[in-house]
Amino acid sequence: MTIGVIGLGIIGGVWARHYEAADKLAGAWNRTPQPDFPQWKASPEEVALAAEVVQIVVADPPAVRAVIERILPALGPGKVVVQSSTIDPQNSDEFRARVVAVGARYLEAPFTGSKPAAEQKQSVFYLGGDAPLIAELEPLLALVSQARFHVGDHRQAATLKLAMNLNIAAQMQALGEALVLARRAGISDNVFFGALEKNVGYSGLVKLKEPKLRAGDFDPQFSVKHMLKDMRLALRINGCEDFPVLDTVRDRLAAAERAGWADEDFSALIKLLG
Repeated sequence: MTIGVIGLGIIGGVWARHYEAADKLAGAWNRTPQPDFPQWKASPEEVALAAEVVQIVVADPPAVRAVIERILPALGPGKVVVQSSTIDPQNSDEFRARVVAVGARYLEAPFTGSKPAAEQKQSVFYLGGDAPLIAELEPLLALVSQARFHVGDHRQAATLKLAMNLNIAAQMQALGEALVLARRAGISDNVFFGALEKNVGYSGLVKLKEPKLRAGDFDPQFSVKHMLKDMRLALRINGCEDFPVLDTVRDRLAAAERAGWADEDFSALIKLLG
């Protein structure tokens, strides 16, 4: 099967190059033109015509909706939409229904793993859809990922992704507060991170963000604006309205955005602590 990628941002562009290296990329398109990109097409419609599988990796539900509206005329039997943007279950319902209505198939496929993971083919997919379709797409998705979890249906896959990001955002806020607490007491970063490495609270997030926090490097691996979008989507899910940690991290991310750090890595939350 061949694949086309719509959305060539921090992650989509990396994946598209992996597909190209495997001779599987049939088309690529981005709202901001990148005509020198491998297999560049002038429109998303051309990508959908050229590829059997169309993978969407854009910013938010409105962006996904805009893409689907454009590519629907090019979809039909034999085509598959792999929706890898982080969205909420309600929008997943809508997008799946529209794709299936024209005879194409739909897989909800959000992922975890920031830019370094994508570069190393270490992304992890949370897949929501029919088992036979997942098996059919396994060879393609394996080209850009280390693991693929069949979560259940499309709504469950979208929800799990938001749950994972809530956990990560909460860890980031707590890590920043803990580090600032130690720094204010005159404890060096070497001592803090050395102790944390032997503590039950050590995590993959700490390992990933330690170099950035030490250096004050907020070049985005996953941006403030995208994490804030995800927390706002999580708040739309029934039963999440009274989650105190979710409320807190959403407010802190919104404050970071107002401070002008929307495009910085979400580890920039630490800057709000002074």
